[in-house]
Amino acid sequence: MGQHNCSREGPTAPPRPRTPPAPPPAAPAGPGDSQERADSPEVCHYEQRSGPRRANYTHCGLFGDPHLRTFTDRFQTCKVQGAWPLIDNNYLNVQVTNTPVLPGSAATATSKLTIIFKNFPECVDQKVYQAEMDELPAAFADGSRNGGDQHGANSLRITEKVSGRHVEIQARYIGTTIVVRQVGRYLTFAVRMPEEVVRAEEEQGGGQGLYLCLRGCPRSQQIDVQPLGGPPGAAAGSAPAPAAAAAPDTFPYETAAAKCKERLPVEDLYYQACVFDLLTTGDANFTLAAYYALEDVKMLHSDKDKLHLYDRTQEAPGRAAAAMGPIPASRLLLGGLLLLGLLLPVLPGAPAA
Repeated sequence: MGQHNCSREGPTAPPRPRTPPAPPPAAPAGPGDSQERADSPEVCHYEQRSGPRRANYTHCGLFGDPHLRTFTDRFQTCKVQGAWPLIDNNYLNVQVTNTPVLPGSAATATSKLTIIFKNFPECVDQKVYQAEMDELPAAFADGSRNGGDQHGANSLRITEKVSGRHVEIQARYIGTTIVVRQVGRYLTFAVRMPEEVVRAEEEQGGGQGLYLCLRGCPRSQQIDVQPLGGPPGAAAGSAPAPAAAAAPDTFPYETAAAKCKERLPVEDLYYQACVFDLLTTGDANFTLAAYYALEDVKMLHSDKDKLHLYDRTQEAPGRAAAAMGPIPASRLLLGGLLLLGLLLPVLPGAPAA
């Protein structure tokens, strides 16, 4: 009572309410982030730009030891140690780096991923996303989460679904969704993309690019995982694969099959990939890698009748290339130079342009 200069005798009134403190200022947007714009130009929305015709969407995924599902639903298990291009077209480049799971082993898994979204007039600036083992950022390399300062910048946006474990990148200007996960120590990749974008070429009239999501793994890099319970060997007609080093804690076949069955009740190629990975690595996290790869297919694949695959693809040399057309030598050279040129600005110590 005394603090409000009130007498203890006679009628009293409640004290005047205090003015609440002002709310803290909103956090500033990250570098290169634009405010949400409802009036983004039509060119920055692929489905609007495409008009009444319905886009045909395709899916590609890479996970585990690694197992590849191409845009044409071919399924392969590959060695592909080192850096390999997953996607290379007019709009973006995706490159993965695979490292041995165990010293001296033919089994590899994805330890690094680089995605370059190329400049698209009126919509997005060039953006680079890089992920490595134990480093799955929720922003592009420059710290931004969208396409920059152009009018349609929010047609490219990155969203963190699970901190350090799952990010999703929406590129609406090319109708594309990319999902990147870290499962255990290694990365997985999945993409949904219109067929028109898949086949977009740097050179007008050029042949299709030599990248894994479109053409699959080279014959010499494919691993024959059958019979399922036996040791992995080289694909028929190619040089034998090096014997996989024994994992410190290997699973008996029955145990591996039971663990995979818990997550993958349908005995399709994802189930087989899971069993193969447990037998060759002894790492139970590969069970989750196969499980999430199939979950991404369910979310991203446009043909629900093709969620499960049962027939593994091992093509004769040159068959896939013949179906897609010849690859010009200039295309291979320019593709390598382009990727190098795009990566230089983000490398430590690179001179400013």
